[in-house]
Amino acid sequence: MQVTETSAEGLKREFRVVVPADELEEQITSRLGEIGRTIQLRGFRLGKVPMQILRQRFGTSVLGEVLENTLQGTSAEAIRERNLRPALPPKVDIVSFSEGTDLEYKMALEVLPDIPEPRFADLDIERLVVEVPDEDVDRAIERMAEQQRKTEVAEREIPGAGGKDRQILLGSDGFFPGFEEQLTGAVAGEHRTVRVTFPEDYGVPDFAGKDAVFEVDVKEVRQRLPSVIDDELGKAVGLENLAELRDEVRQQMQRDYGVASRLRLKRSLLDKLAQSYDFAVPPGMVELEFDNIWRQHEAEKGRAAQSAAAAAESTLAGGGEAASVETATGETAAALDPAPEGESDEAQTGDLQADVEEDEEGLKADYRRIAERRVRLGLLLAEVGRGNNITVTQDELNQAITREARRHPGYERQVLDFYRQNPEAIANLRAPIFEDKVVDFIVELAKVEERKISPQDLLTLPDPDADGRDASGSEAVGPPPE
Repeated sequence: MQVTETSAEGLKREFRVVVPADELEEQITSRLGEIGRTIQLRGFRLGKVPMQILRQRFGTSVLGEVLENTLQGTSAEAIRERNLRPALPPKVDIVSFSEGTDLEYKMALEVLPDIPEPRFADLDIERLVVEVPDEDVDRAIERMAEQQRKTEVAEREIPGAGGKDRQILLGSDGFFPGFEEQLTGAVAGEHRTVRVTFPEDYGVPDFAGKDAVFEVDVKEVRQRLPSVIDDELGKAVGLENLAELRDEVRQQMQRDYGVASRLRLKRSLLDKLAQSYDFAVPPGMVELEFDNIWRQHEAEKGRAAQSAAAAAESTLAGGGEAASVETATGETAAALDPAPEGESDEAQTGDLQADVEEDEEGLKADYRRIAERRVRLGLLLAEVGRGNNITVTQDELNQAITREARRHPGYERQVLDFYRQNPEAIANLRAPIFEDKVVDFIVELAKVEERKISPQDLLTLPDPDADGRDASGSEAVGPPPE
């Protein structure tokens, strides 16, 4: 095999590879010999079929098999001999090949960049620490007590509840205007006729704005007893007493705030890493990441367009006037208004189309910057993990699969089978686990300053992803490329 490097530009490499005809013929003959030892043909004893007959019957298929194996083997060998680390599988184009001649092909690939040795000791990060106030725990307990309130049959007239075989809590604003007022004073066994008008924005278009009559038979009137906060409340939710319930509520709130705090710490860390490390990244990896982001954007835009179309159809069907339609790009098209005097509909449409295309190009440029950031951070964190032997254990993967199964009650078996049969799905679970472990490793080395903050202040901070920088999800970080 002869390998010649023909181009080395940035992270791109191109090679010319020539495999001599005699090497190919040796592989073809060897493969035909393997077939001859096992094939049974009429007129020949097992293992005694002449090579000429084998070549006539199986030559074409063996030639294709040898070609494929040779391309894979020689390209991998060329990469290995030059200690290259491909970012993606190499692209191979055959220049010339036929039976009895040399095989010549071109191989193009992108290699992983040399990543500067990470230094985290001087990295300053802020960790927000939330202490749950007693009054927040009290309010949570009160809400639980309200949900556990008991009722008893009322022997007197009170604002009653109506409906068919269901309870209605009056004063909850859960029904149409005027419905509850017409049941005030009802007693068990009473029949009442309730007349209401469906709201204009009612979910079923055929009923929106229409008058309706309900025939209500009151079967029973109950009154709610005062909420009670005592040990029985704790027992009602499976705990020993009220003190244990308070501890459980506090711990759960602390965990929830901890998740929000960690998200902000992680975002701060990734932002600082993105500012501190700037190195070339493989264009092919950026393009793949951009394609993923853009596909998600197009899917979301399609769903938004369907919702807008459905809303417009509902409005027109109800006799209303739709003055404009909001498009997914944020532009507004005057759908029913006539064109301004002197300007044709075609001109309006052309201008709008130009604006939309300009916005789309700007959006693509933004998403490509996002894709490049994500690839660069992914490579950096992958290098940190590789250099420090950070791996995802099978036990951690099993726990992640179990969590996914629990998210789909009644379909646990199907979820488990899905992951068992789909290695790519397992890889999608492995990536965020690896990412979190690397982030934790870096945080341990960095300078972390803790700042106490109230739950209210934490929740009013801007959303760390609100700027759209990570519109398609978390950073694309996975285990180190092989």
